[in-house]
Amino acid sequence: MSLQAEIGRLRPSLTVVVCFCIAGLEGFDIQAFGVAAPQLASDLHLSPGQMGWAGSAAMIGLALGALLGGGLADRWGRRPILAGSVALFGLFSLGTAMAETYHILLAARFLTGLGFGGAMPNLIAIATEISAPNRRAATTTSMFCGLPTGGALVALIAKAGGAGLDWRILFLIGGAAPLILAPMVMRLLPETQSRSEKLAPRSVATSLFGAATRTSTLLIWLVLVLDLLVTYLLLNWLPTLVVAKGYASSDGADAAVWFNGFSILGALILGQAADRLGYRAPVTLGFIGLAFGLYGLANAASLPAILAFSALSGFLAIGLIYVLFALAPTLYPSQVRAAASGAAVAVSRLGSILGPVVAGQMRANGFGPSQVLQALVPAALVAAVAGFVLLSLPKTTPD
Repeated sequence: MSLQAEIGRLRPSLTVVVCFCIAGLEGFDIQAFGVAAPQLASDLHLSPGQMGWAGSAAMIGLALGALLGGGLADRWGRRPILAGSVALFGLFSLGTAMAETYHILLAARFLTGLGFGGAMPNLIAIATEISAPNRRAATTTSMFCGLPTGGALVALIAKAGGAGLDWRILFLIGGAAPLILAPMVMRLLPETQSRSEKLAPRSVATSLFGAATRTSTLLIWLVLVLDLLVTYLLLNWLPTLVVAKGYASSDGADAAVWFNGFSILGALILGQAADRLGYRAPVTLGFIGLAFGLYGLANAASLPAILAFSALSGFLAIGLIYVLFALAPTLYPSQVRAAASGAAVAVSRLGSILGPVVAGQMRANGFGPSQVLQALVPAALVAAVAGFVLLSLPKTTPD
């Protein structure tokens, strides 16, 4: 069998693996910022408020990139936009490692996020388009398990390197790997959008806000914003908040490992549950459980309790994001699937932008780590109600 024929036979599996790796590299970079934060802030002489904005700069870029990348991919194809986005975030992850001032750091994080944003809606669209309707949640969550896997890898590297590990090493690793992966995207991934779909007339605004989809659009955006607010506050601040509770920096890294590691299990289990049971029960009960986990994390008085509630929070918060990403494209017609997914990703990033900033401002104003964590509980409960309403609406689009 020729190499080309063998690649064709293995292409569906290779697609999942390559997309998993792309998600993993995004997770690596995002968690690298959280793990590097204490040393980075000291080296660049940054205040808590400046660190909050530096953490959010990538999310601002991601929101813009998702809007641009989704629309471009619907017109020009998933594969070239995905490859270019991967190369972009690799290049500016290297730029983060080279930053010497606050403003250079902000620019590097924004442009890294621009690449993240271009990649995200394409990963979602590809997962939807290569899967049978009864496997979409499982396929999407499997791909996006790369995000917490990458995050856990950073935490493990930080723990192994100890206090002597230079924070710049993390971003050098996280920048070089995407530049190696980008050509593989063009070589190994199929183009999942047909030529007729690329050329078909479409209106993204009508698809998002038509009479049949308006309520669903607003509700899924609300749930995603709240979930990402919780998740990105914890991704960026959990190690620092654990240290502020009086524990060692290695304990903060351990909490990040448990948060990210158990989110992989959560994504897989919740994805399977959504395919078998429908989305409503996993989403509604999941957010109620997340509220409990956040309350427990805020009030935990021992390291084992902190690790256990970190694991529960990661299991649910990140796992639910991927389930919602699997749900989002099914609400819209295929001709605008990447653009609609990109809009959902972009709007959801309001939560990821606000999360680190809220934590930074609360800490700057004297709030303790337990108060910061406890403030997240109402967000999870509102998400539970909004998710229940969304998934009780009649279905208006075909699989």
